[in-house]
Amino acid sequence: MQKFLNRFIIAVQLSGLLCVWQPAIVSASTRIITIQLTPKGNISFSYGTSGTINYGTINYDQKTGTFSVIENGKTVLGNCYSKAGINGKLITSTAYENVAYTKALITDGFGKGVKHTFTLSGNNLPNMMQVFYTYPSHKGYFFVELYVGGKNLKTNYMEPIAGNMSAIPGDTRSVFVPFDNDTFISYDSKAFKAPLTNTSAEVGTVFDNDSRKGLVFGSVEHETWKTGVRTVAKKDSANTFEIWGGYIEEAVNRDKIAHGYISGNTVKSPKVLVGWFADWRNGMEEFGKANRIAEPPYIFNWTKPTPVGWNSWGVMQEKLNYDKAIKVANFFADSIPAFRNGNTAFIDLDSFWDNMISGGWEGDFGKLKSFADYCKSKGLQPGVYWAPFTDWGWKGGPDRKVLGSNYTYGETWTKVADSYHDIDGARATDPTHPGTLQHIDYVIGKLKACGFKMIKIDFLGHAAAESSHFYDPKITTGMQAYKKGMEHLIDQLGDQMLVYAAISPSLATGRYAHMRRIACDAFKTVKDTRYTLNSVNYGWWQTYLYNYIDADHVVLSTESEDANRARMLSAVVTGTFITGDDFSTHGQWSDRAKAMYQNPEILKIVQNGKAFWPVEGNTETGTAEQFTQKIGNSIYLALFNYGETDKVYTIDPKRIGMEAGKAANAKSLLQGTNVNPKSVLLKAGDAELLKFELN
Repeated sequence: MQKFLNRFIIAVQLSGLLCVWQPAIVSASTRIITIQLTPKGNISFSYGTSGTINYGTINYDQKTGTFSVIENGKTVLGNCYSKAGINGKLITSTAYENVAYTKALITDGFGKGVKHTFTLSGNNLPNMMQVFYTYPSHKGYFFVELYVGGKNLKTNYMEPIAGNMSAIPGDTRSVFVPFDNDTFISYDSKAFKAPLTNTSAEVGTVFDNDSRKGLVFGSVEHETWKTGVRTVAKKDSANTFEIWGGYIEEAVNRDKIAHGYISGNTVKSPKVLVGWFADWRNGMEEFGKANRIAEPPYIFNWTKPTPVGWNSWGVMQEKLNYDKAIKVANFFADSIPAFRNGNTAFIDLDSFWDNMISGGWEGDFGKLKSFADYCKSKGLQPGVYWAPFTDWGWKGGPDRKVLGSNYTYGETWTKVADSYHDIDGARATDPTHPGTLQHIDYVIGKLKACGFKMIKIDFLGHAAAESSHFYDPKITTGMQAYKKGMEHLIDQLGDQMLVYAAISPSLATGRYAHMRRIACDAFKTVKDTRYTLNSVNYGWWQTYLYNYIDADHVVLSTESEDANRARMLSAVVTGTFITGDDFSTHGQWSDRAKAMYQNPEILKIVQNGKAFWPVEGNTETGTAEQFTQKIGNSIYLALFNYGETDKVYTIDPKRIGMEAGKAANAKSLLQGTNVNPKSVLLKAGDAELLKFELN
């Protein structure tokens, strides 16, 4: 059977019956196509069924081109429709004369399911197709996407689903999710009360923090579109939501021009997950997992143990040199030999590693290779850093040569109308330009030859910028450019290194990195701890999008022991552990590291490699104080007091995930003592980690 058939539609109207044959998007995994011949009316189909239990139903009204989503007999989403801007004209699914329905059994990465296609035609409009994907094995959610077919179509706005939301009673919240982790941007859990408009990047959720019931909406595709999720609480009418490809907001996704256009005889929206969940946190984790299935990693899978180690940007920064780096390796080898996972730790050189090369970047890399070899001789893994899509010297003019190519930097700069894309002090380089790509080949080739086993890649958001003109004419959107640049980078890296992403798009980077920093730079203070944990509070679910997420460099410095505990614990609950002090010199930080970083109970949790759940999602002040995780037969509870006064924390067994009758003694893993399992007094600026052994 031909794998992909050309799309065409044959429609005949007979006595109110609409017959449609549409082999559109038929793949080898499609087994049965059912053509439904019914008078215009309602078509209902279920999603998330298990045996005789139906978790949800979609009711489609062919007369109006709208649909509703019903959970447990209650309409949670109503009057839903699709919309697209085609060739400068906005068209909606409600404007069509004819609506036909087909369904097909499919098998894909999500398992066995059913593809439901509604084909809309008539009224001199281009054909529109609303496509739903349902999977019995996946409770609580479905996917929807929008196609528009015709001739010479052009669009930068496609909205597969919008409509009304039924009220969710209780302490209702709508979460703002950033597009990336740049400019110290934070997540925000907003009280969902009229009047409120919340626009979130790529994914959004509205939930009741008391019962935890809630809705999750989000795109699981990021290779073409930037997606927006808008939720609106209204006073005198129904609450509304909309999810669309083509979202641009400078403060969020950094662009100063409109989203790029896609064109062709058929154009497609991002595929969107829509779900209703008994616990919104489960919903967000399902969303994270769905992204990894819908867009499987391009990079090789990391099967080695959870990474731990050191990065030079924490304290050393521009003072990095060969002698200091060697002393850090010695400290790890001789002073904290138990701070390991998989019998090793990574020693990662951040920016200014070029202090170790002589004669410029075309010169001698011998000392860099010597450092890498020395780390390996000590049982450690050497790491390095680079920002592949930036020009930090742009103020030096456009005529400077791009190393490894015959192009100048001016030729590679990302064009944005009559200007360029500048952020964080760096100018973006076009990720489709051969000068940019040849520069990647040169630098990565040098670093691989040195023998590095880890690379921290930074400022990746520069590669996702919308441009008025990319070098590659087939590339027309920022996310298409990001895909091309990142795939080229990963191709050059091969399978030699652990790839760690720093500043980067949160969701689109899942295909290209093993590990990603959850927030922006964070160092040593309780304020840093709180900032980092805001991103864990509402972005912990990315632990299922990447192999690991990370809290960045943990710095002890000369802070109080309380602040040290809090900062260390912020890394533990994120899932990995990268330190950042200047261990080339002796100080309070080195003694504290010896005492704190070799705790076997802490390292056991890090071995698990997964982020903790937030206990609460109604943080008016930005960050939860309690995080929990179950590992084996134990429940762990991390407590943080960000305030300036001591505080007593009452522990609710149910809220932290403990089943009735399962309570047990609690032990402090940081103090090594037994504590009251019902309440804990925590000093100002301190943190605690409790372990409950279940009966």
